[in-house]
Amino acid sequence: MTQTQKPQQPEQPQNPQIPSQYSFLWLSAAIILMFFWFQERQQPTIAELPYSQFKQAVANDHVEEITLRADHIEGRLTEEGGNAWTENSDSLRFHSVRPPLEDPDLLPLLESHAVTISAQPAEPPAWQQVLTSVLPWLLFLGLMFWFWSYAQRRMMQGGGALGFNRSKAHRVEKQFSRTRLSDVAGIESAKRDITEIIDFLTNPEKYRALGADMPTGILLVGPPGTGKTLLAKAIAGEADVPFFNISASEFIEMFVGVGAARVRDMFDTARKEAPALIFIDELDAIGRSRGAGFGGGHDEREQTLNQILTEMDGFEGHESVVVLAATNRPDVLDSALLRPGRFDRKVTLDMPHKEARKAILEVHVRKVPLDSSVELGEIAARTIGFSGADLKNLVNEAALTAARLNLKKVNNDCFERARDRIVLGEERDAELTHEEKEVVAYHECGHAIMAYFMPKADPLTRVTIIPHGMSMGVTEQTPKEDRYNYTESYLTDRIKVMLGGRSSEKLIYGEVSTGAQNDLKEATRLLRRMFGQWGMSEKIGPLGLGIGEEHVFLGRELGQPREYSEHMAELIDMEVQAKLIELETATVSFLSDHRQQLEALASAVLAKETLSATEIRQILEGSEKQSA
Repeated sequence: MTQTQKPQQPEQPQNPQIPSQYSFLWLSAAIILMFFWFQERQQPTIAELPYSQFKQAVANDHVEEITLRADHIEGRLTEEGGNAWTENSDSLRFHSVRPPLEDPDLLPLLESHAVTISAQPAEPPAWQQVLTSVLPWLLFLGLMFWFWSYAQRRMMQGGGALGFNRSKAHRVEKQFSRTRLSDVAGIESAKRDITEIIDFLTNPEKYRALGADMPTGILLVGPPGTGKTLLAKAIAGEADVPFFNISASEFIEMFVGVGAARVRDMFDTARKEAPALIFIDELDAIGRSRGAGFGGGHDEREQTLNQILTEMDGFEGHESVVVLAATNRPDVLDSALLRPGRFDRKVTLDMPHKEARKAILEVHVRKVPLDSSVELGEIAARTIGFSGADLKNLVNEAALTAARLNLKKVNNDCFERARDRIVLGEERDAELTHEEKEVVAYHECGHAIMAYFMPKADPLTRVTIIPHGMSMGVTEQTPKEDRYNYTESYLTDRIKVMLGGRSSEKLIYGEVSTGAQNDLKEATRLLRRMFGQWGMSEKIGPLGLGIGEEHVFLGRELGQPREYSEHMAELIDMEVQAKLIELETATVSFLSDHRQQLEALASAVLAKETLSATEIRQILEGSEKQSA
């Protein structure tokens, strides 16, 4: 049985339609035309007077002024003349045609009645008048047509209105990038992972022969200043493939759908030039958990995130496009981003340890002339807790200090001053009375006594009553080594050091001042974490309740079920309060037993304002021998 085929219908030509987002152009043109039309309508009306009536009006003193032209007369009537010679008394302007023959009586008549006379040259030819009136409209319409055509072309190219939908990713050329992997120190494990990625992109067959697939996405995670963006710059300088760099915040605009369109455009561009690398900085700006926070999520940001998820799923093995992203808040990222197949490898960049800090300092002092007294190993040992960015700032501050002192080389004293500026804050002038200085001295010496005698406390470095930053005085402690785990005894001694200033004031003056505000805040926060997260309380037990955690989303804790009852919350509050009172009582008692040393140290601080660790030890040991 044969099947009859229906004749194909001829394709109907599709009428191109003007995109709705461009209708505002024509609306603007219509508004401008209406504006000019109303301007024309608002022009005052001009009365037509025959020549004979014009002369009669002059004879009756009803004409104020006239303008003589080649073939007509324009002028202005008085108010009486307007009522007498025109139907609309609101308009006093008139127009009269001059006779073909010259009237010899006109000028004497005008002069005798004191009419102001002005003359203008002959009007330009008609073709010039037409050109003057029509040309601006032609230019305006031509400009509008060109603007609309340009917008149409951008739409066809995927650029959207005014190019809003085009990706703002910046392509970094290798020859223009000065940063190399040799400029990155202290993160050797991360450099190994990145070197493997670069090798895969330049020589993919080596890995495919073994059945290996490169991760689609690599997430650089670490605290601020640990070198995530610097590592990306080094990759751009080392890779022989196109490198596209963009900040996550650049996807979002005020227009709905722009972020998703920019994501599509960026990934399409990278696919066309594969193998390629895409680096998205501050991924948490668009990668935060969807629907998080009080009142739900942000539709435009979530649409952008959804588009990133879709594009990363769409990668094929032969495309060889790898996405790098950096964030310091991995805890807020959407779980769909972190699953295998998207960002399936995470490279963690920790705060640098001692040897890493020394290596970072060696990189940053390459262009700095150093004095022979500078020992980078000692500086690295005294900068525990410094990130890579902090160390770079330290070297720069030391160089600035040397320039300020007119030195030819940067010496160890410059580094000491730079470290004090960063750690303690800049010295500031504050006019304190003797009584206020004395209170600050006893407060800081209370911290110093506890830091010196507590067995688990960090070693004491210096005490000063010179105001630095927002503090009226500073007691500095420097850990002996990097710590990654904290015991209960260490944390307890640390809280005693915090309470030493307030306890000293209570012991000496019988009252306390406002200077212990930050100490109490930090001590309370640390105790709540000890009891609520780390299980360091006998009454509460080994429970991890998440108490003391900071929520980055407004109202996020309102939408989560509570892990503990009101009774448990009250018990934790009572335990924190009781422990603080217990530790403060023990601190006051300890300072009371060492009151002679406290007063001796306070007197020395008042005299010299700043004491080093060696001076503090000598004073305390000498006072102890005297008391014995």
